[in-house]
Parts: sequence; C-alpha cells; structure tokens
Amino acid sequence: MEMLDLDLLKTFLAFVEGGSLAKAASAVGRTPSAVTAQMQRLEEIVGEPLLIPQGRGRGLTPAGEDLVGHARRILAVHTEAWLALKGARAGGRIAIGTTQDFADHGLPDLLRAFAASHPRVRIELRVGRSLELGSALQAGQMDLAITMRHAPTPDETAVVSEPMLWLCSEKGLATRQEAVPLALLDPYCGFREAALNALDAAGRRYRIAAGSASLAGLRAAVDAGIALTPRTRRFAHSGIVEAPYEHDLPPLPMADFAIRLGREAPRPPTRPANHGRPAP
Repeated sequence: MEMLDLDLLKTFLAFVEGGSLAKAASAVGRTPSAVTAQMQRLEEIVGEPLLIPQGRGRGLTPAGEDLVGHARRILAVHTEAWLALKGARAGGRIAIGTTQDFADHGLPDLLRAFAASHPRVRIELRVGRSLELGSALQAGQMDLAITMRHAPTPDETAVVSEPMLWLCSEKGLATRQEAVPLALLDPYCGFREAALNALDAAGRRYRIAAGSASLAGLRAAVDAGIALTPRTRRFAHSGIVEAPYEHDLPPLPMADFAIRLGREAPRPPTRPANHGRPAP
C-alpha cells in the first residue's frame, strides 16, 4: 500500500481552500504545472480521480470530497507530533497582538495548546485596537496579530469572517427613544463606520448615546441599557444579547479579521484553514 505524501496533501488542501490550481500554486510556492503533476500523482496513489472539470475551473469528485477530511486530520496529527517533539526544546519569545474580541473568546484555547507544546517559549500578549496593533506589527514589535481588516495587506495569511450583529442588554433599553441610541468606540472603528452607514442608508435617526476608547466601557454602556452597539457574537455574553426584531434595525455587513504575520515571522507553506475564507 502506497503512503499518502504530506506535500501532496498540503497542495490538495491548498486547492480546496483557494478554489483553483493557480491559487494553490501560489500558496505552496510551486508552478501551476508542478501542482497539476502533484494532483495527478495523488490520484494515482488514491486510485480514483479527485478533480473534475467544472465550468472554467475544476471541482472535487466524491472521492476528492471524502479525501478533504482525511487530509486535514493527517496533517493535523503530523503538526501535533512535530510540535510535541520540536516545541518542547524550543525557547525564545513570541509576541502576539489581538483585538479584545479574540482575547476573550478563541485565543485562550489556542494559547493553552501552544504553551503545552512549547513550554519554554515566553508569550508576550498585547490586547488593543486594530490600528494600534497594525502599527506595532509593521514596526517589528510583534510576530503575529489579529486585526480588523479594512483592506488586503501583504502580511495577512488568512481572513476570519463573522457576521456583525446589533447587540443590547438582555433587559432591553432603559428608556424608549425615537432615535436609535448607539454605544460606539471612538474613531477610527470599522464597527462604528458600518453601523452609521447602515442607519444612514436606511434613513433611521440615531444618536451616539455613549462613546468609549475601550470595549470595557462599551460593554458597561450596553449592559446598563443606555444604548445598542454593533459587534460580533463574541461580544454577546454576560447579559448582552442580539437586539430583538422589534427595534427594526438595518442589516450589517460581515466583519473581516485578518491574521497577520510580522516581517521576521516564517510564512506557512500553505494558508491555514480558518473560520472564514482564505486571504486573497
């Protein structure tokens, strides 16, 4: 029985995540012809076609769709084994920056797993706003940062997309008001711009009832029932819920967060799987 080659599986998943052989070639640093040859080799090992013509590009056959899950598990186990062997001997430091949204939900589990496999690495964590983190990353002060994405950047390696929601206190607003009362972060903030643009487009009256430079201040204002705020579901906990339909609020766009690497950080051979879409 022939073994499934890890490089072939990485290229295969790069195709799955990118949606084309050309994007897969860019992701793994090979020519399109080399990627095509790799896919043909993988099909020989599997014994079945994995790709099928689909419009101007290619899609997955049933065997290809079945291989996706296996490939991800194989590479995950390989990565876990590599980290367990190499990470225990690795030292040094890593500086990570993130917005408060991910510091509260998602990042703690990842940090725990990293610390278990890299017990000697010192983690320096900075929690702040996206513009501040982006500037620190460009200045070489951080190795990795999760920031809100306003436009594509050369240093991003993946994009996490989550729906923006209107959030309020589970007890409702403290007073009834004709204009929509808003709790917003100080400029510049992508959530702030999205909310104001959506309300303007819908012709809804609003007023900024509370402003804050931090999410802690924003949470206090919303929890007190002073105002509503636009955030993702990560912000909805401890008494804060999605605003009911009776408020008749306009829909909000998706919130994109970029996972960005510092100048000295090694680039992954393929773009990692993420909660949203691969970075272009």
